[in-house]
Amino acid sequence: MTTAIQNIQATYAFMERNANLVKRYWAWELVWMTYSIANSLSVSFIGLGMEALSGQEANIDGRFLVLYLVIGTLVWRYLTTVFYWITEVISIERWEGTIEYTLMAPVRRVVHMAGQTIFAVFYGLFFTGVIMGVTVLIFDLDLSQANVLGGLVMLVAGSFSFIGISIMVSVLPLLFPERGAQMTHIVIAVLLLVSGVYYPIEVLPKWLQVVGVASPATYVLDGVRLALLEGTPTLSLWPQIWPVILMGAALIPAGLWVFNLAERYAKRAGKLARNG
Repeated sequence: MTTAIQNIQATYAFMERNANLVKRYWAWELVWMTYSIANSLSVSFIGLGMEALSGQEANIDGRFLVLYLVIGTLVWRYLTTVFYWITEVISIERWEGTIEYTLMAPVRRVVHMAGQTIFAVFYGLFFTGVIMGVTVLIFDLDLSQANVLGGLVMLVAGSFSFIGISIMVSVLPLLFPERGAQMTHIVIAVLLLVSGVYYPIEVLPKWLQVVGVASPATYVLDGVRLALLEGTPTLSLWPQIWPVILMGAALIPAGLWVFNLAERYAKRAGKLARNG
């Protein structure tokens, strides 16, 4: 019982540390929020742009395209926020000059990662919620028929698989102090390409469609779009929910295993430098 309480306290401590980082660098958070809102709006305006460019005879529903792009942008913003908060776990420690103390402390790595991921999920939901609020106001979107709860359930379910991927990818900054953080962008770029964020994956070449089927983001996007565009009941989203839960059940333990291997190697090779 005492050990469980200590683990909960340690998990909360990592969450609190990240919250304090956000408060300390609030100006940067404001800049990032402004950039994210502008980027999301720019992508969403493509829907109205396509309607204007096609002319009346094309009969393109610009409002539907806007909502389609808005959902893709918001879901992707949430998933990438979770991804970067977890993959930057080592970069944050180096930045703060605490990497040796954290990785040598008598704290189980699963507890460390739990604090990082729980904070990432809550931060991602808040961050995405703000962008969604601004987007709905700008485009005057009608979500009265949307299953918002179902979309939220789909989003949270998809978090588990992305957490597993993120933990696995977070070893790159650990193994490659100089360029590891930049290498994580390759993973997220490939997922962006094959997951159907801004278009159905059916428009991709066949071999990329196969890769897209293996991406958890594909199922999250499909599920959220069904919930918000068509008002699909939450229980009917199960065909999209179970694959990401299954992926998460496999990827999270695999990610922790890979991270532990990388951590032991980094300690032996002397890669726990404060400056990469």
